[in-house]
Amino acid sequence: MSRISLTPPRTLLMRIGAWYSRRRYGKVLDPGQAYGHNGRVLFAYVRLEQRAAKWNALDAGLKHLAVMAAAARINCSWCMDFGHWESVERGLPASKIAQVPRWRERRAGFTELELLVMEYAEAMTETEPAVTDELAAELIARLGEAAFVELTAVVALENMRSRANRAFGLTSQGFSEACEVPARS
Repeated sequence: MSRISLTPPRTLLMRIGAWYSRRRYGKVLDPGQAYGHNGRVLFAYVRLEQRAAKWNALDAGLKHLAVMAAAARINCSWCMDFGHWESVERGLPASKIAQVPRWRERRAGFTELELLVMEYAEAMTETEPAVTDELAAELIARLGEAAFVELTAVVALENMRSRANRAFGLTSQGFSEACEVPARS
């Protein structure tokens, strides 16, 4: 049960956002409804998401694994559900995405670079970030500085999403009824 009403004031911004959300995703996204109680925050958040969607220095598959690893670490069921749906929409293997919450036990299904990216996402997500100089140096050497910056920014953005969704009390919205992505134990 969400901690905030998912029926914000029906402002012009909310009506436009609801129309777009239904058109793009088939339903109105609960995080948008929660943010809709403060139009300025909603507008800034939407702009941030729009701009982040245009980042392209980092491989899209690696980016998605990083986002899912951060969401799993925070245990955001809404983000895991939406992320699973998003991976299917992008043509990423659902079987691989389903392994993200337990990637440390299922390493064989991932490349060395994918494992490094997920390790970095988790290290960044710790309450006191646990990123080491060695991990950062290895990722910079393999990805380049532009992609490393993008990786860092996308993990930080997912931390914002997941932590806000958890604080709002949002849970799975049913984007993937078959979503068997387990929470991290």
